[in-house]
Amino acid sequence: MSKPKQFTQTTKTVSLILGSGGARGLAHIGVIRWLEEHNYQINFISGSSMGALIGGVYAVGKLDEFETWFKKLGHTDILGLADIAWDSSGLIKGDKLFNQLEELIGHPNIEDLTIPFTAVATDIENEKEVWIQKGPLLEAVRASIALPMIFTPFHRHGLTLIDGGVLNPIPIAPTFSQTNDLTIAVNLGGKPKTNQPKTVEKPNTSQDDSWLNNASELFNSLIKRFRPDKKSNLASFNWDMYDISNKAFDSMQSTIARQKLAAYPPDIVLEIPRDACGMLEFTKVNEMIELGYQTAQQSLSD
Repeated sequence: MSKPKQFTQTTKTVSLILGSGGARGLAHIGVIRWLEEHNYQINFISGSSMGALIGGVYAVGKLDEFETWFKKLGHTDILGLADIAWDSSGLIKGDKLFNQLEELIGHPNIEDLTIPFTAVATDIENEKEVWIQKGPLLEAVRASIALPMIFTPFHRHGLTLIDGGVLNPIPIAPTFSQTNDLTIAVNLGGKPKTNQPKTVEKPNTSQDDSWLNNASELFNSLIKRFRPDKKSNLASFNWDMYDISNKAFDSMQSTIARQKLAAYPPDIVLEIPRDACGMLEFTKVNEMIELGYQTAQQSLSD
């Protein structure tokens, strides 16, 4: 476990809200790094989807180990973690991924963490958000990251739970009972970057991780790996339609996040542009961590 951070009398305590947004959530690591280095003490974490994953790992004191492990993952490693669920509820079961996470952080309960933590998921049948504040941490995270079409739903206490970002991509309300100096929210659905024309890259045929930049390439790779000689309903899926659905989900989350921020404004909002990387572009780990760090630097340095 990482050594606890030593704080001074001038330390500012923080309630930290970590939003949903797929791979952009890696920026949360950079934000946390900046806060630690500049004498902010995180005393409460509320997270949705990827925010729940990063926040939970930090709350258990394993962020260093998680970052080191994640940076080492390549093409073959990620494919190996994707256990295909050949049914209609989602593409990936997630068992292999969470078995790996359990090896990394153990199997702690939320109520035993040194930092109070809330993971937000969506009860799809009753159309309600669910705050998970006790029980196994990894179960809470698994429920919160169950992105529709990607992960299968998670069944807990008789409820069918999916990604928390469906109803609450930036969960501010769980912080209302906290008395920390600052409430800081990290919104992964910020305005797109402007005045930065996109460059057209030539197709890359080398054995690198460029295949992850497009969701259809990821899924086609998975399908070929697990069912190379058998026909699958997924094989004929229109992945252009998936891309449109993905963008629609992104737009929905951004709209809900703006409404939440307007209704319950935190002290500080750190905005990560929603076009900083694709929802499944997890190979941009270094770039996204640096973006989170620089965003915190620009917003909080004064």
